[in-house]
Amino acid sequence: MGASRAVFTFLGAAGLALALTTSAGAAVPAAAPTTTTSGGAAVAVTPRPALGGVFRDERGREVVLRGFNVSGSTKLYENNLLPFRSRADAAVSAQAMRDLTGANTIRFLIAWEGVQPAPDRIDTGYLDRAVEQIREFTDRGFYVLLDYHQDLYSAHLFHRDSWYTGDGAPAWVIRAGGYPRESCGICFLWGQNMMNNAAVRQAMADFWRNRALRTEAGTVGVQDAFLTQATAAMRHLAQRLPAASFRNIVGFDPFNEPFDGGVESRSGAEWERTYLLPFYQRFRAAMDTAGWAAKPAFVEPLVFWNTGFFEQGGLPDAPPLGERFVFNSHYYDGARITLDPSPATDGTYAAAMNRIRNRAGDLATAPFVSEFGNKLSGHGSDRTPWMLRAMYQGMDAGVAGARWWTDPRAGGAVLSGTQWQWDIYHDRHHELMNGNPDRVQTDGDAWNDEDHSVVKMDDAGTVTLRLDRRLLDRLYPSAVAGDTLAFAYEDLARSGYGGAGQQRAWLTPPATMPAVSALVAGRQYGVLVWRQPATRPAGPTELHLPASFPAAGTAVVSDVATLHGIPAAGPVSVAREVGARSAQRLLVDAADTPAGTVHVALVVGATSGAPVTAEQLAAARSELLRWRDATFGPTARR
Repeated sequence: MGASRAVFTFLGAAGLALALTTSAGAAVPAAAPTTTTSGGAAVAVTPRPALGGVFRDERGREVVLRGFNVSGSTKLYENNLLPFRSRADAAVSAQAMRDLTGANTIRFLIAWEGVQPAPDRIDTGYLDRAVEQIREFTDRGFYVLLDYHQDLYSAHLFHRDSWYTGDGAPAWVIRAGGYPRESCGICFLWGQNMMNNAAVRQAMADFWRNRALRTEAGTVGVQDAFLTQATAAMRHLAQRLPAASFRNIVGFDPFNEPFDGGVESRSGAEWERTYLLPFYQRFRAAMDTAGWAAKPAFVEPLVFWNTGFFEQGGLPDAPPLGERFVFNSHYYDGARITLDPSPATDGTYAAAMNRIRNRAGDLATAPFVSEFGNKLSGHGSDRTPWMLRAMYQGMDAGVAGARWWTDPRAGGAVLSGTQWQWDIYHDRHHELMNGNPDRVQTDGDAWNDEDHSVVKMDDAGTVTLRLDRRLLDRLYPSAVAGDTLAFAYEDLARSGYGGAGQQRAWLTPPATMPAVSALVAGRQYGVLVWRQPATRPAGPTELHLPASFPAAGTAVVSDVATLHGIPAAGPVSVAREVGARSAQRLLVDAADTPAGTVHVALVVGATSGAPVTAEQLAAARSELLRWRDATFGPTARR
């Protein structure tokens, strides 16, 4: 969930005044403000005029990162504060995600409490189990964003009979803080604790002030302790992950959903400038020390930014962040979660997603949406399918489908993001809430009555989707050999669950394109437009093909080639997704075309409906190329 520019310098992560030991008993040195040799990166942020920044892979292709958070189970003690109970479960989950959705990215949650269970100990066993689970994804070609997750600061602030719980900081931090008995009063949503719970607010404020805590191992600043263990954890991960796996780690999210806790400030922007940005600079320095200098920090603004309520923060006073940071926002529709009864429809979230695009552009870096979604059960969940559809639409293009064909440039950059969440243990939990054996949580996410997981697993270990597959298994440009100019996708996902509800097209071609209109009518389709740069990337353009786009039934209309039925070789071809058993990708190789050429590809799932003819494809190609030339200018060449 245009002010003056302040200048910040990098601050070294301050060392603890005590020694840390690993779970095996060996000493771990405190972080020193020096830089060590960094591991490489499979994806990096690169500048792009008017966009701020984009992700590019090692071949120079513009990359879109799409996937899910794994997972809220990290908040649960039944899972030992990791996303999965075993490496085998992680393997099942990774394979299912790749095959069912074509996702290429996960946000992998870890917990401060798991890393540092005592003030003088780093649990390397916990980190090694995380490494095992991460590898099940990287071995299948996934990119991984690591995330230090917290909600309401710590589970240990809450008593055994509380309505709510938290996650994040270890018990020893809370003991040393001496916080009052928590109470949210009459709170209907767990997030209200951030505003109403004195214990939660005081503990969070102490973190930003770096309060000195007296622990059984000595006195330490609480933020210093966090940064020191983070440095040790990142160093250990860099050493234990194989080089190929570490290359696929795209970066680190230092702090999930930061909130101020009531520290002295007159506005969210002032709090970000005074407390949050210096913390991020310190974490950035810790990354450099630990061997992560080639990877960006995915930094989040104040949690209340861009939610529909409490519109504060968004790092408006930050200097340009550049390639060493990513502007990392969450998006939840605060209005529809609470008071707004209206359904989502075409273009509902274009403005919200454009705020994220524009903020990243102002900060001269790439945008990322590391959480978005809505509940799948309970009051208001009947609107969730199209809320999610509209969120994905807004990430694909920041303009309504009704406008896209006439003004595709207004769509902006394709946003990368990870949906909340992917929990294979949905409705199969056994979590003692706040350690209370009389309050065993089994349903949903088993955490604060949430239910967001898009999957579940049966007794046989088979993972299935809880939402229309057309919503989650999407056509998207995973790697573009050039600069993306526009993209849009018509998923035709229904408004209800289990195939129920309305089916309505949002992306409608204009009347001036009758052949294209006839080809896409009643069908899923997408359009990608990109410009070939002066130096051609070393690889083709790739789009994930949903399962509803089998090679034999997919039509491609493009300046590169036009055909119905995609072969395994040629300028337009199909290949298996890396690490997948069934998921496929479309490859478009525009070799030997001049720099500046504007390419276009219309991809249609044409397994149903009237037979596709060569004459229809030729007419659609003529219309599509005329539209390209009229819309994107004279640099386009045939």
